[in-house]
Order: sequence, then C-alpha cells, then structure tokens
Amino acid sequence: MQSMKNIFKNIKYFFLSIREKDLQKKLKNTTKRSFTNKTSKTILSTGANVTLNTQTQKLIELVKNNVSAIVKKTNGNPDEILNYIKAANTPVYRIQNADKLLNFLKEEEGFICEQRGFDAIYLSIITGHGFALKTPPMFVLREGEIEKFYMLHHFYRWFSMKSDLPGFEYEVQKKFKSFLNDNSEQVMKTLTMEDIISIQEAINRDQEATTFVLEYVNQVEGSQNVLDKIKNNGGADI
Repeated sequence: MQSMKNIFKNIKYFFLSIREKDLQKKLKNTTKRSFTNKTSKTILSTGANVTLNTQTQKLIELVKNNVSAIVKKTNGNPDEILNYIKAANTPVYRIQNADKLLNFLKEEEGFICEQRGFDAIYLSIITGHGFALKTPPMFVLREGEIEKFYMLHHFYRWFSMKSDLPGFEYEVQKKFKSFLNDNSEQVMKTLTMEDIISIQEAINRDQEATTFVLEYVNQVEGSQNVLDKIKNNGGADI
C-alpha cells in the first residue's frame, strides 16, 4: 500500500528545525513574554526561551512506553492495531481510492485530525456520513493490505493525540499544514509567538512518531537494513 519511502518522507519534519534561528529571532521581537498550552509553559528571556514542560515530557515518555507495549503485544500487526483504535472509539474507514480522495484535502491515508467547515463536509461525504460541518479524529485507509511501518507512524501520532499531548488541536494543525506548504520569509514575518510555539509542538509530535518507527525498524530488521532502505527508497535524499 505505502512504500518505505513514504514513511521516511516524514523525516522532512526534522529539517524544519533548520528555521530554528529564524523562529527564535522572531520570538525575541515579540512583546509577549509567556505562552501556555495544555501541558507546558514557555517563558521568554532576553537570550532564549525557557520551556517549563515537565508534564509534556512525562506524557511523551508515557506514550512511547505504552505504544511499545501495544506493538510488542500485537507484533505491529496493522489489523490488530486498527481493532485497538476502533475499541478506543475512533472511527476507522476503509474506502476505495482513499489516497486520491484525501489528496484533495492535502491529507494522506491514516490518522486524520479533526476537520471543520468545507473539509469536514468533504470528509464526511467520502466516508459515507452525509453532511457534517465538523468531523472527529479518524483513520481513513483504502481497502487492501496496510504497510506495517506506515501504520505504526500514524498509530503513534494518534496515541499521542489521545494522550492529550499538544500539537493536534484544529487551529494548530491548520497552521502546521500551512507552514509545511510555505515556510518562506514572508510567511515567517506573519507568525505570532503562539503560532511559532504551536507549530514547533506539531513538529515535535511528528518527530517522535518518526523516531519510534526508525527505532522499531532497527530492532526488527537490523541497522544495516534500515540504512539500505533509506538509501534505496530515497529517504537519504530528503
């Protein structure tokens, strides 16, 4: 269904941190000196920002441990993982041409965060639920075999969302997707302190999922095979 290349393409989020200096420069120019989300507080000093995120760090570690336990129990079987997701009351839809239909929303198959407005209407229609102005987080996949490691990446992100880690809120994801499509200097100038820190949180969640999958692949297939797959499938060129 999905090639290993598609999994490693998510590594591109790591390289968004190249704009770290620009983000920090932007933060220093703001008049607001603190920002709080649901699990952490960021306080800006003259030189750099200090983040008080003990709760966030605990949740990150808890997510990693819990996902590791589930993956070990299921051997990473995509169907068993989907059953776990369904049991947690998250809708799972298997539809024909899901990849092509979701491309219209600039979404990929797998875990999809809350949608609103026209995007929600479109998503509710293609999943067979008529007309809705707001849709809950869900999984949308095409029929057929699911690539194991691809599924693990989306499962990890879903579990992070369910564990109440920041970065999955509707407005944050909207800004994150917009930033992925355009992180030019012109766009950077429009970002507020809240925007920057929220985008960083969304990037962090994707990094954590990617790191987990890379470590898991390394465990089950060996480090050399991981490097070969990255090289052969184009991951090294991202």
